[in-house]
Amino acid sequence: MEKTVNRKPSVTIAIPVLNEENFIEDVIQCFLGMGYPNLKEIIIADGGSTDSTIEIVKKLEKKYDKIKLLNNSDKFQSFALNQMIELAEGEVFLRADGHCEYDINYIENCVEALLTSNARNVGGSQRYKAKNVVQSGIALAVQSFFGNGGAKYMDQTFEGFGDTVFLGCFWTEDLKKIGGFSTKNVTNQDSELNLRLIEKYGASSIFITPKIKSWYYPRANFLDLFKQYFKYGRGRFITSSIHNGEMPFRTKAPIYLIITLITFYLIDLIIFKWSLASTAISLSIISIFIFESIRVCIEMRKVFDKEIWDGEEDKKPGTLTNIINVFFSILLINLSYFCGYIYQFLRKNILNVEGW
Repeated sequence: MEKTVNRKPSVTIAIPVLNEENFIEDVIQCFLGMGYPNLKEIIIADGGSTDSTIEIVKKLEKKYDKIKLLNNSDKFQSFALNQMIELAEGEVFLRADGHCEYDINYIENCVEALLTSNARNVGGSQRYKAKNVVQSGIALAVQSFFGNGGAKYMDQTFEGFGDTVFLGCFWTEDLKKIGGFSTKNVTNQDSELNLRLIEKYGASSIFITPKIKSWYYPRANFLDLFKQYFKYGRGRFITSSIHNGEMPFRTKAPIYLIITLITFYLIDLIIFKWSLASTAISLSIISIFIFESIRVCIEMRKVFDKEIWDGEEDKKPGTLTNIINVFFSILLINLSYFCGYIYQFLRKNILNVEGW
């Protein structure tokens, strides 16, 4: 396949959706308005929306011949993505999310990065926007090492090779050769696929560039955040099982840390009758999280005002509110991720249940 910089390969945009009535029309119109000269199609695979998402897409399907609506009867994203890969007519398969905003040059920059980097998957960092105080806390928390584990794709200035990207842009033939996304993974299917690409094609398979810009709206409340990272933990365990434990250390660090702490606390309580300074250790960890929350909020203050906050000006949270929400977000991200990982571990090793 010719991969010269000057050509414009045909592009399929693939968007798995579920209940995205507030975003989906803007997302579709955004891609149509980018002016990429060889946009082949925009495929939307709906996983059973109960709001007006389907009606909105059907209306656009009648208006634009590039729009194609599919029914994802299996519900989960990996099934939707594989369904779209099978039907894709574009040389390039650009995965998109129905809950994001995209830079006007998003398609152009994705294709350029794919052509110039010789990678198998390209993407940008995961940038965040917020409309309420909880989203603000999450958006800031993931800028901390304790919220992202040092993932390269979370650094808005990083350019180079990594182990995964946000969303992703691929050569369609590569996805077909590698067998698409793992249907064992309800979540984390993107990271699992990237691991397979690296195993097959080498460490330079995944390329990250700050030129590719999109903005994601995180969960609007802490309960949904818990559910999200609980699923992430489950997905990470499944991915680890598929790849015989070969996972980036950052994905296992919260597991090792929390297990170590729990083991220490139990030994201290049962054997040493709480005399090994467990309370002091707990307070030290909490203090570290508090100081990190303060640091992130101060460091990101200008970015928060200019880029992250997307709500009404009079409802914009102050620094103290953000610090509190960052602290709880960091705690919840790590604890829910741990709970999900351990839950899936027990399902496999105690209940002998494979997959989700």
